[in-house]
Amino acid sequence: MSDTHIRTHGRAGHITLTRPKALNALSYDMCMEIESALDAWRDDDSVALVILDAEGEKAFCAGGDIAEIYRAGLKGEFDAGRTFWRDEYRMNAKLSEYPKPIVSFLHGFVMGGGVGLGGHVSHRVIGESAQIAMPECGIGFVPDVGGSLLLARAPGRLGAYLGLTAARMGPGDALHAGFADLFVPEARWEALKSELAKTGSIAALDAEAQPGPESPLATAQSEIDQLFASDSLPEIKAALDGAQGEIAERAAKAVGRNAPLSMALTLAMLARLRAGEADIRSALKQEFRVSHRIVEEGEFLEGVRAQIIDKDRNPRWRLSIEEVTEDRIAAMLAPLGDAELAL
Repeated sequence: MSDTHIRTHGRAGHITLTRPKALNALSYDMCMEIESALDAWRDDDSVALVILDAEGEKAFCAGGDIAEIYRAGLKGEFDAGRTFWRDEYRMNAKLSEYPKPIVSFLHGFVMGGGVGLGGHVSHRVIGESAQIAMPECGIGFVPDVGGSLLLARAPGRLGAYLGLTAARMGPGDALHAGFADLFVPEARWEALKSELAKTGSIAALDAEAQPGPESPLATAQSEIDQLFASDSLPEIKAALDGAQGEIAERAAKAVGRNAPLSMALTLAMLARLRAGEADIRSALKQEFRVSHRIVEEGEFLEGVRAQIIDKDRNPRWRLSIEEVTEDRIAAMLAPLGDAELAL
């Protein structure tokens, strides 16, 4: 049985994630079904726009279904993860570059793979229940699915803060940080979707949009910019350890808990994206260089074990902050030759 409900009605193609008991975690098959629908509707004149949403009250999509990648990695089988990420990233690029409007409706948990699914489309509607985050550094991974691009484009140093700490954003924060476009109360969503499908026009979005809630991140922007000013993980840790206040204390705990290699890689990835003409393809290609290597060479297996499999929340990272050298970071981000991501 499929975990997506894909259909057309009126002028809309409509993709609904239907795996609410698993917080709509994105499986490989779901990625392939979504991509097939996008391909089919691209040149279908009867489809004017695409609606992307999810069943259940708790989550739009809480991330990728990585347990299978973990199990394969324990056996030394690394191609399962590489295939998943290669094909998922291709889907992320298609969502970002799609020639027709795609409207995503973001509610509940929107994390990791959920950001890749709903966070790059042309019109991102957010509701009051949304909690958006890129929590990958907590499982020994890095912000991926194009999330590094959103982090690199976030105001000031919010990208480094959000990537390293996995802090959650409510709707006001997500609008401020550039992870969403429009706030529409969730009680209005069904009527809005019906209007979009009936008219095939995105004009209804502006008519329904309301001012977003307050953003605690915007209020704390200058403090975060100061604490996360450096692209050096040891320097950020020193700044946090020497600071007082709730934001600094929470961030210090997260930086002390998450994988040093992942956090250092994240800072390097964001710096490279900010330094160049970054787009979705350059972000995904850089992310794939890391994901291609990280199951075999990084902290991914231990992170998934601690957070998702055993749930002891006590990862034993191999590398300390001091042991993550520039050479190690450069090696993880080096080109892959014939294995480079092709989009």
